[in-house]
Amino acid sequence: MSELDLNTIEPANTVDARGSACPGPLMEAKKGIGKVKVGEILEIFSNDSGTRIDVPAWAKKVGHEYLGALGADGYDKLYVRRKK
Repeated sequence: MSELDLNTIEPANTVDARGSACPGPLMEAKKGIGKVKVGEILEIFSNDSGTRIDVPAWAKKVGHEYLGALGADGYDKLYVRRKK
């Protein structure tokens, strides 16, 4: 997806893991994905640089769709669509 597409996403749930170091943001994402329905999108806020690697790898491993990330003011916003 392009950044324009990501900017128009309306997530079903947002997990704010800013200030949490690895593996905290990934653990929060795992909890957060359980709160959205199949087909809905989870938004993850994180300022840990490892999250840009960990979240896509986790999504692929468990069968969800990683949509991408946007840089914000001092943190990243990552998007995952629940697939199962």
